[in-house]
Amino acid sequence: MLDWLRQLQQLRRDTEPCVLVTVSGCRGSTPRETGAKMIVTRDTVIGSIGGGKLEYSCVRSACEWLQNGNVTGRSKTRRLVLGANCGQCCGGVVEILFEEITPAQQWWIDELTALQTAGIPAAMVTLCTPRARARKWVVTARNCRTQDRHAGDVDRPELTDSEVDWTKGLPQHVLDAARCCLEPGAGARQFSAACDAGEKLTVLIEPVRRCDFEIAVFGAGHVGSACVTIFTQLEATVHWIDNRPDLMNGLKRDDLHTVEIDPPTSYVNQLAAGVYYLVMTHDHALDLELCAAILQRSDSSYCGLIGSGAKRRRFLKRLTAAGLLPEQLARLTCPIGIDLIGGKKPMEIAVAVAAELLNLRETSARRDHLTPVGALAAQATAHTKSL
Repeated sequence: MLDWLRQLQQLRRDTEPCVLVTVSGCRGSTPRETGAKMIVTRDTVIGSIGGGKLEYSCVRSACEWLQNGNVTGRSKTRRLVLGANCGQCCGGVVEILFEEITPAQQWWIDELTALQTAGIPAAMVTLCTPRARARKWVVTARNCRTQDRHAGDVDRPELTDSEVDWTKGLPQHVLDAARCCLEPGAGARQFSAACDAGEKLTVLIEPVRRCDFEIAVFGAGHVGSACVTIFTQLEATVHWIDNRPDLMNGLKRDDLHTVEIDPPTSYVNQLAAGVYYLVMTHDHALDLELCAAILQRSDSSYCGLIGSGAKRRRFLKRLTAAGLLPEQLARLTCPIGIDLIGGKKPMEIAVAVAAELLNLRETSARRDHLTPVGALAAQATAHTKSL
């Protein structure tokens, strides 16, 4: 996945000018969602906003800024009808935000990086105006920060809904919408607002937090390695655990945590709630111990065991004898992976398992959208659309 904050920090260290390109809004059928990003330098494109002529056109626009060598922190937005402007059959409409990244912008990059490292959920609010640079705020559960001022907590909003002087701070309804984006599973959103002069303003709110899709793979064999190769291409945080030395040296990524620990069962309770666990070690006795430890946690999202139906039956019998309850045993998935892919090669198994986990995650996200938090987010969005 594109860790865009880390990439921007690295480009700063390399003194490499760049343009951050963001899908700031979309309607209808579009290749990427609101909040998708890519970074364009003079000779590199990092990430993707959907490919095709849409991306090609946006890369050219960004390069035109970079070629003159005068990066001043400009920003602009483009509205593209995919059918008419790009010849793409999906036919939706996208709005693209272009931002030159200069040292003046580094305050919000540093702020978001620090919050992400500390595990504090945040939302980045971007105000896009036709005739001025994009303006940024960083919002947490208690604070709202902009470049030149730091404002109070949720009990003391910066402005009321009737005050729309955006040079002073965020109106309450925008602050509410930003804080809805702090909840797990919330995505980026765009809406329109107005200022006293009657000018239409575009507001983009993006959650910035540690990834809430967390996968733990126990086992560094061929299938475990194939799974990790795929999982690290997803928007996920991956833990790869084994008790054998020097098996996990091939993959080194910021979003991959390789853990050599003996016994591996001791790592199960070190992980947060909501983790998707996969058990595929070289030792069936160790597999059994891991399944017992995972199933005794009531807060896991998934416990998958590689193997056949016969292996499942044997494990259930032994886990029952070990004292696990029927409701705990019911959470064991074995065999793993979607049924449509029946291959037994490591990468075929990995593709099937990745598809299963993505489907489970999407189902969970839809369910969460119907909770009171999801309803609150919908109300905040409806309020902003009415402006």
